Amino acid sequence: MIGQIISLVNQKGGVGKTTSSVNLASALALKKYKTLVIDADSQGNASRALNASKKHPFLYSVLLDSVPIQKAIQKTELENLFLIASNNNLAAFNIEGPKKKGWEFCLKENIQTLVTEFDFIFIDCPPCLGPLTVNVLTASQKFIVPLQCEYYALEGLSQLVETICRIRTHFNPQLQFQGILLTMFDSRNSLSHQIEVEVRKRFEDKVFQTIVPRNVRLSEAPSFGQTIFQYDPKSLGAKSYVALSTEFEKVAGLN
Repeated sequence: MIGQIISLVNQKGGVGKTTSSVNLASALALKKYKTLVIDADSQGNASRALNASKKHPFLYSVLLDSVPIQKAIQKTELENLFLIASNNNLAAFNIEGPKKKGWEFCLKENIQTLVTEFDFIFIDCPPCLGPLTVNVLTASQKFIVPLQCEYYALEGLSQLVETICRIRTHFNPQLQFQGILLTMFDSRNSLSHQIEVEVRKRFEDKVFQTIVPRNVRLSEAPSFGQTIFQYDPKSLGAKSYVALSTEFEKVAGLN
């Protein structure tokens, strides 16, 4: 099977992009899919969550120093799960990248060599809509929008939609909307329920049925350099990402 390239994108920070990138990828890896996470955020949170090694080149070197992308791939502690890590040097791409001819396609040109090696490639986007995010969306086949169940959750979503439209028009007409993932849901909070109702009313079947709850164990796991499945596989957070992986398989046409 040819690998699917899926980006998790939202210009707002703290909405669960990294948590979802890492743990959805991990859940699929546990189901024996060969899965790659590309950390395209200069904060490097996905890299820390997967306990990245510093012995391999970072994404910055692939995009700006022409290091072959295969050299940047490293194994993680989970079988079938691989990583291309990032550090704060990647922030320079937003300044240096656009100086290169065809800069919008830097990641796409590299990532195309990997689609026959992996079943899934997940890209964790930075919390902005700058050149790096443009690169990620140009390289992606599909995108998922993690959306937190909190006040102002929908703020900025229209701006994201406009950016996606421009990407489709100018760089990637095949880019598909995989769906909205509701995160940080607090069942005790009426606002969470109100936001869920509003999002489902507005986007209908483009909202995943699985909802990721607000869960302390999900927040703790990255500080130990672990996925939720290593840190607390019986937690509510782990169960939600297992459920999401099953739903994702169906949406992706795999079962």
